[in-house]
Amino acid sequence: MQTFLIPLLNVPQDFNITLADRNLRLVSKWNDADEAGWVLDVYDGETNAALIMNVPMITGADLLEQYEYVGLNGKLIVFTDGDELAVPTLENLGTESNLYFQTEIE
Repeated sequence: MQTFLIPLLNVPQDFNITLADRNLRLVSKWNDADEAGWVLDVYDGETNAALIMNVPMITGADLLEQYEYVGLNGKLIVFTDGDELAVPTLENLGTESNLYFQTEIE
């Protein structure tokens, strides 16, 4: 299994990335509502078609598990240093709290 750190900052971002040989566009957004937080949108990098929208960036779960039909061939996992179940905050995304992609593809 290979694990890749997805470079995020604690500001909303919109960037292209290749994961498991697939070009994608990732958009991270901060939702300032009560009990909300960071969400992620995933688009096809070639066609710009929306694949997955408004996935909460929570810890302790594969963010892609319910979207297996999209065929991204991996897992997206959020991990926070020192407390693996602490969700990313506005201040710590990209420093103490990070997004990782894990794949079996060599």
